[in-house]
Amino acid sequence: MKELWPAGAKVNPAVEAELERLPATPIVELRKRYRELFKAEPPKAFGPDLLRRSIAHLIQERAYGGLPAATQRLLDQLVKAAATKPGARLELPRRIKPGSELVRTWNRRTYRVRILEKGFAYEGKTFASLSEIATSITGTRWNGPRFFGLRSAGSSDGGDGHAG
Repeated sequence: MKELWPAGAKVNPAVEAELERLPATPIVELRKRYRELFKAEPPKAFGPDLLRRSIAHLIQERAYGGLPAATQRLLDQLVKAAATKPGARLELPRRIKPGSELVRTWNRRTYRVRILEKGFAYEGKTFASLSEIATSITGTRWNGPRFFGLRSAGSSDGGDGHAG
């Protein structure tokens, strides 16, 4: 069974019929359709496969909607990060739901932090950032997300996790 895109959207038979025809469409027709849709000449580097994919993407986006705003923002962030540091490893930001608990063992002691709607609860106090808690635990400045294992050691926010 064919899945709907996006989930729950009603299938548009005209759109689906055009998508079904694309694999057998000659390149001359693909270029013509590209011009119609994009109001521009297709890039010379685009072969039939990229033309089909570009056309299919735009047809589906117009019929069923584009990416959700949150996903688009995330992609924009990743593009910006890649442009800032080409070749660097990209990491998706992790979002932790309120009520979750972070557990970290450090110097043979286990520390638990609960995620709140606004802030973090640790030992009966509310903190604005994980870095404040990490600093409280270690006695030196730390990058809180890294201290609690939310960022890998290879991420670009500092060498060993120390904030200062």
